[in-house]
Amino acid sequence: MKEISIGDQLDHYRIDVLVATGSHASIFRGRDLKDGAVVAIKVPHVDLELDPVFHERFRREQEIGQKLNHPRVMKVLPSEHHSRDYIAMEWVNGRPLQEILSKQGKLPQDRATHIAIGICEAAAYIHSHGVVHRDLRPGHIMVDDNDDIKLINFGLASQVGAKRLTFTSLARELRTVSYASPEEIKGQRCDARSDVYSIGVILFEMLTGRLPFGNTSSLAQINERLLKDTPSPRKIEPSITPQMQEVIYRALEPAPVHRYSSANELAHDLGHLQDVVVEEHHGSRNLNNKTAVWTKNILIYVVIAAVPILLFVLMMLAAHYK
Repeated sequence: MKEISIGDQLDHYRIDVLVATGSHASIFRGRDLKDGAVVAIKVPHVDLELDPVFHERFRREQEIGQKLNHPRVMKVLPSEHHSRDYIAMEWVNGRPLQEILSKQGKLPQDRATHIAIGICEAAAYIHSHGVVHRDLRPGHIMVDDNDDIKLINFGLASQVGAKRLTFTSLARELRTVSYASPEEIKGQRCDARSDVYSIGVILFEMLTGRLPFGNTSSLAQINERLLKDTPSPRKIEPSITPQMQEVIYRALEPAPVHRYSSANELAHDLGHLQDVVVEEHHGSRNLNNKTAVWTKNILIYVVIAAVPILLFVLMMLAAHYK
């Protein structure tokens, strides 16, 4: 099986333009030769097509997409017999939010709020259908000229009740974790609150022009991030209102039980900021977690330090009783 090239034909779709290339697949703009409609076509890289786990995940992505039908979610077109793995989708006009942020740095609060509410609406809809996106980030959010959004790319999405899938290569499974929830980083099962956390990170970035914890990629940075408090958005961008900062704090609670329980709750507060009660935060939001982690680390160090001492004592006793 060869890689797809411009001008190739996939069944009744013609490949016209390469739009984007990721670690797992390429996205093309194409045309449906049956009715002339412009479409987006996602084709996995050839080296992954033989991976049974990736094949199952790709099949699940198509299955999830076909059952969703919402104006803020990219629609997957009905599938017929495919000569190879690919997903045909509606063509979405607009730009990725990532491109907007890279050019503008940060957005005014009103604009960021409008976009964030749109993301919440899309997330709430997929959650109501038992789907958790698990990869919400600016690159997967298309924004049109009216700042209305469409959620795209369900490559890492999970369904309630479905078995967990893990790539044979850990490097392929570990995506950019800057937008991932603490429970996802720890390898725990995710639910709607994990997507809420990701929306909180996106909101923080839209308003401040930076990520709350930096581009955490190394294991050491990830561990440090799990122990850190959420930095104050208002210290970075003073124009952010105290109520908006409170919303961000609630979305970025490290423990899911303390976070917004749903995207609808987050959207409600974003739409009624004047009613949000601002609480006092003194950098103790992670205090219990930190204490537990440091206690565990201290115990590990004590055990490690005690091993050579114990071995020495055993050797002395053995020599004494010879």
